[in-house]
Amino acid sequence: MIRVGITGQAGFVGSHLYNLLGLRPESYERIAFEDAFFEEPDKLRAFVRRCDAIVHLAAMNRHPDEQVIYNTNIELVEKLILAMEKEKVTPHVLFSSSTQETLDNLYGKSKFQGRQLLEKWAERNNASFSGLVIPNVFGEFSKPNYNTFVATFAHKLITGEQPKILNNINVRLIYVGSLCEHILKLISNKSINRIDIPFDFESSVSEILALFERFKADYIDKGIIPAMADQNEINLFNTFRSYIDYKTFFPVKLQKHADHRGAFVETIKLGIGGQVSFSTTLPGITRGNHFHTRKIERFTVIKGKAQIQLRKIGTDEIISFDLDGDEPSHVDMPVWYTHNITNTGSEELYTQFWISEWYNPDDADTFFEKV
Repeated sequence: MIRVGITGQAGFVGSHLYNLLGLRPESYERIAFEDAFFEEPDKLRAFVRRCDAIVHLAAMNRHPDEQVIYNTNIELVEKLILAMEKEKVTPHVLFSSSTQETLDNLYGKSKFQGRQLLEKWAERNNASFSGLVIPNVFGEFSKPNYNTFVATFAHKLITGEQPKILNNINVRLIYVGSLCEHILKLISNKSINRIDIPFDFESSVSEILALFERFKADYIDKGIIPAMADQNEINLFNTFRSYIDYKTFFPVKLQKHADHRGAFVETIKLGIGGQVSFSTTLPGITRGNHFHTRKIERFTVIKGKAQIQLRKIGTDEIISFDLDGDEPSHVDMPVWYTHNITNTGSEELYTQFWISEWYNPDDADTFFEKV
């Protein structure tokens, strides 16, 4: 069992890494961190004392004054080093640096010099250190106008704005889930290394925008699950839809065609494959209480009354939707949201399910947690 702490635990990468560690309790114990620890030396010292490994993600990315970025990031590294030296502990420190290390800006310099400071600490104390040089990271819940242009483009398109391209360069990108897997593989390292984290793919800024514009036209405007060529595009689509205001967007009403013969409803249009299934649920019964980290899933109520509930992992807020088969409608499940469906009527509930992958018991991407 490896005890892992994450500075910047509440941030974009930190929250993903914290949640991923939580899926592997047989291998890792999560040591909770709060940003306030950097202002409370006793708590920071208690934190480092408990850790076998520390992933140092805490940093400032943007500020009107670049000098503030530089000073803040160096100060965070120095405080972490001081706490470890005061406690005379040598956890394996994994430091999140950036490919901007080589650029002429103070953010890049803060990352380069922060990595050097920790490397020297490791050499002085015969400790393990991994300096991770990371390409541009994207993924669900990244902060628009702060972490990455990918988040900014998605957020603007979904909220009705048109993004502008300031510099149409080629960018090397890594999905946050891929980055977290790389970090977990490196936690057991026992050496001092600078490690270049490989990127998932390379794309121009304009290509990402064009893809997101297609996602908006198909998914937001028409309710179509868009065509996605590979896992990279699926990751981009899950990122794109994470900026939807679920409370107001769902449930999506479907058009019902009725005549003397009965009724006809189109439930889903797909640009990709997957698996379609059907269930009946007795009154008062709840199905689900699980979440996915990569799969796209749609619940469509076609007969009876139901309540669908969602809750983002690591939070307490529950989002509820009431659906009625008299007005067929669907709700799509966001990744990293545990979800369920309950028959709230007096008759049997009929639900159609579509999910983006065939079920594989050896890689189900299904994790149980009560909403």
